[in-house]
Amino acid sequence: MKLSLLPWALLLLVTAPGPGPRPAAGAQGSCSHRCGVQDGPCSCHPTCFGLASCCSDIRDFCLEILPYSGSIMGGKDFVVQHLNWSNPNDSVICRFKESIQTRGFVDSSGRVHCVSPLLYETGRIPFTLSMDNGCSFPRSGTWLAVHPSKVSESEKSQLVNETRWQYYGTASTQGNLTLTWNTLALPTNSITIELWGYEETGKPYSQEWTAAWSYLYSLATNITNSGSFTFTPKPAPQNYQRWKVGALRIVNSKHHAGEKDVHALWSNEHALAWHLGDDFRADPVAWARAQCLAWEELEDQLPNFLEELPDCPCTLAQAQADSGRFQADYGCDIEHGSVCTYHPGAVHCVRSVQASPLYGSGQQCCYTAAGTQLLTADSTSGSTPDRGHDWGAPPYRVPPRVPGLSHWIYDVISFYYCCLWAPECSRYMQRRPSSDCRSYQPPRLASTFGDPHFVTFDGTNFTFNGRGEYVLLEASGTDLRVQARAQTRMTPEGSQDRGTGLTAVAVQEGNSDVVEVRLRDGAGALQVLLNQEVLSFKEQRWMDLKGMFLSVAAGDRVSVMLSSGAGLEVSVQGPFLSVVVLLPNKFLTHTRGLLGTLNDNPSDDFTLRSGQVLPPSASSRELFQFGADWAVENASSLLTYDSKFLVENFLLRPKHDPNFLPLFPEETTSSPSQASEVAKLCGDNNFCNFDVAATGSLSVGNATRLVHRQHLLRAQSLQPVVSCGWLAPPSNGHKEGMRYLVGSTVHFHCDSGYSLAGAEASTCQADGTWSRPTPTCQPGRSYAVLLGVIFGGLAVVVLVALVYVLLRRRKSNTAVWGSRP
Repeated sequence: MKLSLLPWALLLLVTAPGPGPRPAAGAQGSCSHRCGVQDGPCSCHPTCFGLASCCSDIRDFCLEILPYSGSIMGGKDFVVQHLNWSNPNDSVICRFKESIQTRGFVDSSGRVHCVSPLLYETGRIPFTLSMDNGCSFPRSGTWLAVHPSKVSESEKSQLVNETRWQYYGTASTQGNLTLTWNTLALPTNSITIELWGYEETGKPYSQEWTAAWSYLYSLATNITNSGSFTFTPKPAPQNYQRWKVGALRIVNSKHHAGEKDVHALWSNEHALAWHLGDDFRADPVAWARAQCLAWEELEDQLPNFLEELPDCPCTLAQAQADSGRFQADYGCDIEHGSVCTYHPGAVHCVRSVQASPLYGSGQQCCYTAAGTQLLTADSTSGSTPDRGHDWGAPPYRVPPRVPGLSHWIYDVISFYYCCLWAPECSRYMQRRPSSDCRSYQPPRLASTFGDPHFVTFDGTNFTFNGRGEYVLLEASGTDLRVQARAQTRMTPEGSQDRGTGLTAVAVQEGNSDVVEVRLRDGAGALQVLLNQEVLSFKEQRWMDLKGMFLSVAAGDRVSVMLSSGAGLEVSVQGPFLSVVVLLPNKFLTHTRGLLGTLNDNPSDDFTLRSGQVLPPSASSRELFQFGADWAVENASSLLTYDSKFLVENFLLRPKHDPNFLPLFPEETTSSPSQASEVAKLCGDNNFCNFDVAATGSLSVGNATRLVHRQHLLRAQSLQPVVSCGWLAPPSNGHKEGMRYLVGSTVHFHCDSGYSLAGAEASTCQADGTWSRPTPTCQPGRSYAVLLGVIFGGLAVVVLVALVYVLLRRRKSNTAVWGSRP
């Protein structure tokens, strides 16, 4: 017996945490080099915590860090949790993506620190940690690099009156500039303030096209870390003036000038007007006009990226409802006060979530308070597409796919040249024209909610309350899969309902990450897992993931935006989850599962795996068998089993519980005591009536009623809208009306000195054509002048006639007088 304990005793010695003897690389009883691995005598997989199967040293080698996120600009100091190191002299090296190394350190408390590097990409960046000066890297973790606009202001230095910085040197903008920062974010006595410039060089869209941040020069060195710095900008030396976009960096003065990947505070990236040379300050308008013309010439040589951009939604309601393909533009968001600096007149703009496939470009669509799309053909407030998608695009590091910065180089600084520093905005708008919506096709909508009820893509309503795990959607082409777990509800009295509801939903498309959203036990709140690991959203509510974007709003709604344009929204509604799926039209005829066959034919929505189709009139018991047929198979399950309960009830048992007999709709009856309340609450909403009867809870029924109403309202917002497209004003005239949807009327007027030839108005018709073409404005006098000419001419004629008559009379009288004797 004592001999049999010897191997385990040795194993415990090997896996003991701390800076003592290191376990051999990949040792089966240790997590050294094994993070994410499940096999062996102990697990290093995230699910091991709930299953109590972790190796004893998992926290030593599978690292948790705080903070876990920071700007792609780098310089963020983060601490490795649960790892205490007794020797502060050991050399710490942090290696990101197996290629980028930064120097870490051990503080006086034995905590291990790393510094995030300057990156050119967003998303979860794997890193490994060496405590022996790079000899080995057995520890691993993940750093979340985010778009500079998505980090808190306390993590950045602030350009006081940023507009002044970006207009410095133009008319009436001179004097001092001030920079401030949080001294606690950079604990040191003395600091250096540096200017860094960003550029993209090489032949566009070639392998030589590269992006680079470069240290330019220091504004101040070895000054007190007071939290504020004021200076009077001087024109930069000639060899630095080619950089037009950049940022300021504040570092500890102990670092040498331009030293990379050290603890730092960065400002926002901005137009470097204050840094430009004497030629800019002498005549900023002429300088900017020359830059605008040079940009225009370059643009005309580059490929036309507009052709592959998605069309804008026709209305604000469509733009907000199409959340799989479009998301609010943080620069003009109706939910954050509609501060639309570059689009005055708009209350909300959206950007296409995914960059275009070939050129990495992005679409932007802006709308008025009335829900009308603003076009640059009508106003400089209109939406402008982007050669460089503001959020970037995989593989990120190459232009024009660098998040935020490529957008600055190709779309923002040129806007400064042409529109803000020089009166040449028409040139910019000609090359960044708004997309109208004539070809826009709204996504198809399907939902499941309540006990649970389903509304398919083709509009079929049914109830299936099985207990188990089921396929909501499978789509060929992109290999999109959405799976859900349904469980019974425990009543307040401790018994189980005969109905069920969704408690977990998982999605994957192709080889993307797997995201699962589930109800946290007994909390009525959402928990999000990425590849079976629970995520924290304390720092970031938006994450760029492999093949998708993930957004969390207020803790009760999660949105997943997939690379195909499909969208998934999960929220808490009552005791269960509500799920909304949005699919672009390219998914037509490619779907199957509980959400039906998307083909505009409701009669085949109840299609079994075998291809057999149940009729629309199928009974609830037949539909129960339809649902059971779509049970998930263990080999293809996307769901997580990280507790004894989940393993025993869903992993080791049949995916559809054959012993669970639900309450069927035709069997439901409300208790007499609730009848009047149910009638008042639910009315003719059968879903609400069923859920009250199944659970005995009016609140559950009310939650179902509300989410069903939301589905109907969203479906209404996504109805196709006919657009006749932009209608030009007449030359030498103007028009009234910027709405080009069916039923809208545009009125035409001519400038002074011109007359209208053609219809005074045109109406958008149901077939997508205008009732009248744009009229012309012909040179000529106005009606008043014309009438004056006519009446003046008549007066002349009358006068001539009168003179003629008088002359005739005079001649006659002369003749008479001459014949007298």
